[in-house]
Amino acid sequence: MRLGVLDVGSNTVHLLMVDAHRGGHPTPMSSTKAALRLAEQIDKNGDLTRKCADSLVETIAEFSGIARSSGCEEMMAFATSAVRDAGNSDAVLARVLDETGVTLEVLPGEDEARLTFLAVRRWFGWSAGRILNLDIGGGSLEICSGIDEDPDVALSLQLGAGRLTREWMPEAPPDRRRIAVLRDWLDAELADAAKQVKGSGKADLTVATSKTFRSLARLTGAAPSSAGPRVRRTLTATGLRQIIAFISRMTASDRAELEGVSSDRASQIVAGALVAEASMRALDVESVDICPWALREGLILRKLDTDLGHGTKGE
Repeated sequence: MRLGVLDVGSNTVHLLMVDAHRGGHPTPMSSTKAALRLAEQIDKNGDLTRKCADSLVETIAEFSGIARSSGCEEMMAFATSAVRDAGNSDAVLARVLDETGVTLEVLPGEDEARLTFLAVRRWFGWSAGRILNLDIGGGSLEICSGIDEDPDVALSLQLGAGRLTREWMPEAPPDRRRIAVLRDWLDAELADAAKQVKGSGKADLTVATSKTFRSLARLTGAAPSSAGPRVRRTLTATGLRQIIAFISRMTASDRAELEGVSSDRASQIVAGALVAEASMRALDVESVDICPWALREGLILRKLDTDLGHGTKGE
């Protein structure tokens, strides 16, 4: 069956369509994106701006039409932290439903973490042992650890790259003293979470998902996306520290010229790098393996497991 996943993230609205059956590898058919940067369009009252809501409704209507014309039997539409945390979330969701007919489900942070972990587990398999996974979004940081498909620990912290850019780094390049203060603040914010995660057991494999980690790995020499998803890509703590020293001295427009950094994420890559550095430091991690699967794939896998569990291929 052909499934569509409409992901309203804090940075990007992404429609992924796959052909899939239970027990099989979901085959991507098409991918359509729009960079709305919702996490950066919050007004002083904590609401998504009217202009932002207009863009969101227009984009969802367009992408829903693409899914229908492409033969999607079902489209799962969900939103993460930017919509979840907005003060006017209910009003925006109601408007989306009224004007597009799409029911946009808001995922709790812990569910987001667990679904991402499911995708990571399926990608690396049981032989990976206990997996620790880190995922940096625009609005939140998810941390999971476990030996099964459902993690023992699943945490969602309000430490996303877009959120911290808005709150800490409105200028680029950022002030050096502000970076030092942010590093100390992140260490304090992550202390309790790190204690909980480390208490669940030592990881056999540490993994990172999300565009932020992929971009950082690329900046430190990992293979480009054109090399395919199965090429091993890693990010080391040493390489990360070196790249932070480099990109934190650059303007956003200069960062956008770097290979692996898209223009819509150039403004927040420094904050994302600092969150990655602080997370790895708090968890005593020296390197992470980059996983190409994340939340969207986790939703597809869960859908196949539950809705198609009674059937077999070809039914």
